[in-house]
Amino acid sequence: MRHLKLTVAYDGTEYCGWQIQNNGVSIQQKLEEGWTRFTSEKIRITASGRTDAGVHALAQVCSLKTENQLPPERILRALNTYTPYDIAVTRVQEAPNGFHAIRDAVEKTYCYHLQYGRIQDPLRLRTCWFLPGDLHVTAMAEAAVLLTGKQDFASFQSAGSDVNSTVRTIFRLHVESQVDNGFPTVQITVSANGFLYNMVRNIVGCLVEVGKERQQPEWVRWLIEQKNRSLGGQTAPANGLFLDHVIYDE
Repeated sequence: MRHLKLTVAYDGTEYCGWQIQNNGVSIQQKLEEGWTRFTSEKIRITASGRTDAGVHALAQVCSLKTENQLPPERILRALNTYTPYDIAVTRVQEAPNGFHAIRDAVEKTYCYHLQYGRIQDPLRLRTCWFLPGDLHVTAMAEAAVLLTGKQDFASFQSAGSDVNSTVRTIFRLHVESQVDNGFPTVQITVSANGFLYNMVRNIVGCLVEVGKERQQPEWVRWLIEQKNRSLGGQTAPANGLFLDHVIYDE
């Protein structure tokens, strides 16, 4: 049995998420179908993170086990031939026996893209959350610092997830602003040892509350202490979220 590591980029707009489901077409489904079309082998492809409907990925990492002995470069070409245009396999590598995309990950990084102002950028409708008006980006950055470190993020977990612990460690959380083609934008980048269900989108929603000056930066510290999701801000829309990259202990 051979183990492989895939790196995959995709636009999640048209999909019900990574995981195979009964209510729509998923990224996992299309990759597995593509594999079967050129190998006649049915396999299970495991991703480092089960991105939700509408969420994108720049470098999703996947693992699989196969009896197929084609070289990685042939597999790369074949997979990109038999998968849709909005899914791209960017790398195929040999992996150690037992490699598992979820269990072996030590750090994941997500990026969330915001655009604000009076006019919405028509070229980023699928990949950005537009917020009319101004944002106090400096205040958002101050609040972000308070969310770093090992903490209980129960206030940032949406209902529908069953986990043993809501404690996670955020290594870095950066809020950066710039102007792209005349449109003011904000990129929120968060790296952690793991994430709760909708944790990044809930963090973004709370930072927007601060950016809109409906809350002070210190509010997020109080929110963590409450361990109550209903007290937080809205869940940011899926379309602005990207799985940026995943780090493994080689």
